[in-house]
Amino acid sequence: MTDRIKKLAMIGGGTMGAQISTHAAASGYRVSLYDTNKDAFKMSFEIFKFMIGMFDRKPVKTVEELERVAGQVEVVDDLAKALEDADLVIEAIPEDLGLKRKMFREIDALAPAKAILASNSSSIPISRIEDATSRPEQCLNTHFYIPSVILNMVDIMGGTRTRPDVVAAAKDWVWSIGSVPLTVNKEILGFCFNRVWRAVKRETLYMWAEGFVDFRDIDRAWMIFTGNPRGPFGMMDAVGLDVVYGIEMVYYNESKDPKDHPPDRLKDMIDRGELGLKTGKGFYGYPDPEYGRPDFIKR
Repeated sequence: MTDRIKKLAMIGGGTMGAQISTHAAASGYRVSLYDTNKDAFKMSFEIFKFMIGMFDRKPVKTVEELERVAGQVEVVDDLAKALEDADLVIEAIPEDLGLKRKMFREIDALAPAKAILASNSSSIPISRIEDATSRPEQCLNTHFYIPSVILNMVDIMGGTRTRPDVVAAAKDWVWSIGSVPLTVNKEILGFCFNRVWRAVKRETLYMWAEGFVDFRDIDRAWMIFTGNPRGPFGMMDAVGLDVVYGIEMVYYNESKDPKDHPPDRLKDMIDRGELGLKTGKGFYGYPDPEYGRPDFIKR
């Protein structure tokens, strides 16, 4: 528990909202979560537990710890109620700049003056959102990874006017929940490790979409090379293919380079409702994906 942050208000009860909120609650923080769909948190929390079970690595918070506190997360469909007494607000809604700016305006109007406003965006710098508020000096990016209690690192990046003490408070809070802050000293689209991961996504999606290599062999290679229990395509399934597409479009809209445009084959999957783990089908089928079977990389 940090001196400055006692209560987290989570905006969005999807994949990341459920993870960050229960992760924080298991670390002793009071947490409220806002979503217009009050069932979103429950469904996303079940997916979170499934993700953790796919790793042999010890999580910083166990499933048992997370289950014990899940009921303590106050899930509401009233934004003002969620923001009451908040010291830190983290937005985790779809990767759409217009939507995020609109949400930040609403948060700014209702959140306590002391509150730090953060975005869990996977690519959009806070500098493109901060002027939707009256407190740009208290805005920053805090980007978590999936699953947060296994890949326990968080990109931290300030905006054009973020105060050093706000960055320091966010870093202290990240340390306090058992995660490692990755500080970005100079603004860059995609932050720290997420930009590295983005380069992997772009190349592997290109290789698959153009028919050079079957996605399963790319995943096999990644699993053998890194020792991870899934490869890039399994990871994209976990994130959500619609989310992946939205992130890639942010990079394309920045560069206008055709090479940065996500492949049409990926959009076709999304249009068919094949979004990955959350819909039971993406590159793999769930709850028993091929990459989880012993014979995926063993004869």
